[in-house]
Amino acid sequence: MTDLTALDQAHAAMTANDSDDAARLRFYERLADSEMFLLLAAEAEGDQVTPELFNVADNQFVLIFDREDRLAQFVGGEAPYAALSGRMIASLLAGQGIGLGVNLDVAPSSILIPAEAVDWLHATLGQSPEEAEARIEEVGRPLGLPEALLTALDAKLATATGLAHSAYLAGATYEGGARNHLLAFIDAVPGSEDALAQAVSEALTFSGIEAGALDVSFLRASDPLAAKLAQWGLRFDLPQPEEVQEVGLTAPGMDPEKPPRLR
Repeated sequence: MTDLTALDQAHAAMTANDSDDAARLRFYERLADSEMFLLLAAEAEGDQVTPELFNVADNQFVLIFDREDRLAQFVGGEAPYAALSGRMIASLLAGQGIGLGVNLDVAPSSILIPAEAVDWLHATLGQSPEEAEARIEEVGRPLGLPEALLTALDAKLATATGLAHSAYLAGATYEGGARNHLLAFIDAVPGSEDALAQAVSEALTFSGIEAGALDVSFLRASDPLAAKLAQWGLRFDLPQPEEVQEVGLTAPGMDPEKPPRLR
């Protein structure tokens, strides 16, 4: 297949200009957010998986692919795999001195990522936003935000399927006169707040904007402030899940509540 994936496109933007740090960050963000297929040495046993390890110039790598057919093309047929997010794979490999071979020989995004970069990605994804309380007195239109941040937010929120109905980006004035930009999620699913705040933090990080440049809040649609945000803010509609169907899991890692363990 010749269809380019989001990872292919991010890789192409990164390699087009070696000095473009923003494009490099966007590539790693796409890698973290994408579902990847990790090539295994044998079928998983329970929650334990054994990745196939490859030695390249005295360094060890596992192989991951962003489509099943690309994995099959690489091995020349069927092979055991675990379907995991890139962030989960980075978490499993962090500190083990193992790098990532991404789409090797089967896609435009073919690349070897050294172990140090895997450790960096895991550490970057592990940065948590700070919590604070402040009373909002006034909201207005968002002004002066970099296009890179708006693009990063749009891409990141597109991965937050079903976690909230929508979000509004606006300028906010707080009690005491402090001002900042605010991203308010409307009707967030209870328990999703931390994940949504983390998503915004990552959008800031991977767009090259310093952390703390954007505040996050959670409102119900019936909240009077939500109406003001709808009037003045920039709206993001989050994807909503399709009707749930009962399906069997075909590979370890498909259940985010039961992540696999490497051995």
